[in-house]
Amino acid sequence: MMKLYGFAATRSIRVLWALNELNAEFEFVPVNILAGEHHRPEFLRINPAGKVPALVDGDVVLTESAAIVMYLAEKYPDRGLLPADPKQLAQAYRWVMFAMTELEQPLWRITRHTWLYPEEQRIPAEIPVASQEFIAMATILDSHMAGRQFIVGDTVTIADCVTAYLMDWANEYHLIDEHPRLRTYLDRMYARPTAPLRIAEAFANLQLEN
Repeated sequence: MMKLYGFAATRSIRVLWALNELNAEFEFVPVNILAGEHHRPEFLRINPAGKVPALVDGDVVLTESAAIVMYLAEKYPDRGLLPADPKQLAQAYRWVMFAMTELEQPLWRITRHTWLYPEEQRIPAEIPVASQEFIAMATILDSHMAGRQFIVGDTVTIADCVTAYLMDWANEYHLIDEHPRLRTYLDRMYARPTAPLRIAEAFANLQLEN
């Protein structure tokens, strides 16, 4: 059985979403990064970078959340996360890359300089710059979503599994307040029975557990 090593409220959410959409059997192995478990030798043997998520599927060990989502979609080609039409497939790959390069990177900069870095390493001026970079790119996606329920085609694809989590992340920073289509898309995606916990819910559960 596949094993997903992950932690709540991280990019593990993407892979959980894809696994749920695919109705795939897997075991979730929690790696508590708050307790430093991602630096333990047994996990570093799986991912030397010490980051989650990581997927172990037999002799396949795969890291990087978007790559894992694409691998899973290709592993179960009959379950619909990859469009059958080559042009639609190209668009799905395009929007995955857009999410990872244009949307995720500014969100990471904001997160690092808001609370992730030690206070002495934070650069407050990075936050408004990164926020504007995200908003500019989110505006492109917002326009693309006109008349659409999903990013590509008429069903959920890899592009949605990768991007919906980012919209929730951005929503935590109020960066999609002026993007009504993205807010609607966010609510629609997380209303799906296959949706994982939202970031705020996952954090709240962690606090209850601790």
